[in-house]
Amino acid sequence: MAKFAVTLNKDIFNIIVSINRSLMSLPKPGRKFWYIFPVVILALLASWYYFSNSGKSGPAVSTKVLYGDFSINVTTSGELEAKNSENILGPSGLREVRIWQVQISDIIPEGTLVDSGQYVATLDRTEITNRMKDLESELEKLESQFVKTKLDTSIDMRAAREELINLKYALEERQITVEQSIYEPPATQRQARIELEKAQRAYQQAEKNYKLRSDKNNANMQEVAASYTQAQRRLEQIREVLSGFTVTAPKPGMLIYKRNWDGSKMGIGSTMSSWDNVVATLPNLNEMISKTYVNEIDISKVKTGQKVQIGVDAFPDRKYTGEVTEVANIGEQMRNSNAKVFEVRIRVNEFDSILRPAMTTKNTIITSVIPDVLYLPIECVHTSDSISFVYKTSGQVRQQVKTGVTNENQIIITEGLKEGEEVYLSPPENAIEWKLVGL
Repeated sequence: MAKFAVTLNKDIFNIIVSINRSLMSLPKPGRKFWYIFPVVILALLASWYYFSNSGKSGPAVSTKVLYGDFSINVTTSGELEAKNSENILGPSGLREVRIWQVQISDIIPEGTLVDSGQYVATLDRTEITNRMKDLESELEKLESQFVKTKLDTSIDMRAAREELINLKYALEERQITVEQSIYEPPATQRQARIELEKAQRAYQQAEKNYKLRSDKNNANMQEVAASYTQAQRRLEQIREVLSGFTVTAPKPGMLIYKRNWDGSKMGIGSTMSSWDNVVATLPNLNEMISKTYVNEIDISKVKTGQKVQIGVDAFPDRKYTGEVTEVANIGEQMRNSNAKVFEVRIRVNEFDSILRPAMTTKNTIITSVIPDVLYLPIECVHTSDSISFVYKTSGQVRQQVKTGVTNENQIIITEGLKEGEEVYLSPPENAIEWKLVGL
């Protein structure tokens, strides 16, 4: 057959060449559509080649009917994170100094092992430095105002005291005049006593005014002093906050970048909020969890306490076990997708020093186990006219079967087969001619 095909192909090729030569020898108008004939012949050749090989098929692969426990699983991808971690915090008084956001200008690489007190990151000082310069200028003005008010108060109170002393002297003079007027006519004596009473009233009024003026000046001084002290306190506070712009580790550990709500990592150039002043974290690697998201179609199958088989993409030869510890009650929208998912947290039972946060995991959640059943790969079961059947390797027959529930790869066989029987994964050659055996 192959020899015949080769001979046929050579003959067709020779015919095409001959036709082309004949067409090229025609006058120009006749050569207008010369290229159509080779195309038609090539199409006929391709059709012949396809149909001549359509009946051929490779050797069919078979598998045995298995018996045992049948697991129904939900498989998802997840990400490792530490169950517990300590936050590396930036300065805590940002809101008190009216700074709402700070940019990270430098941070050491993620995964670095740090010791207690070791340098971690530097925050951008531009805004707080400008705020501090403004406050220093304000403090200088308040200091000048304080000194000026103090001098004005001293001068004013000195003048008030001098006035009070002069009035006292005037009062004493009027007293002497009254004492000397006893030898004078009554009118003169009366005049002297009137002048004495005026002097007494003026002195008493001056004493009251002096006290009021003293209270007023004391209040002015207290107001200016309070503003000056408050500005000093704000400057000390902003200097204290500024000292926290160089971030250090609170204890030894491995540094992991903090993740934002959208999953992005806070590295150089990221912005830290004054309401959440976490720069990075130091996870406790002794206890790890795998955080994953389950589609809303499968979430009804997932419950806390279910066992999980965990694999790590970075180390495919390592296998771990786990347990579902949390299942979210409220779904969320996946980014750039219409799918609704629910967050599921899985505790990793084993400790392994190679496990690190942010590693990708494959989580096989065992939602239920049906004991003692027959099952096959899903590919073995075929359907025709609502009848399910398999191709048995013995007897060349199509055996009708009754199926049960399925998981991702396998299906339960409730009737039609026995343990150990062999069936084909895909239809073998001439399978359409095989007899269908009912239940």
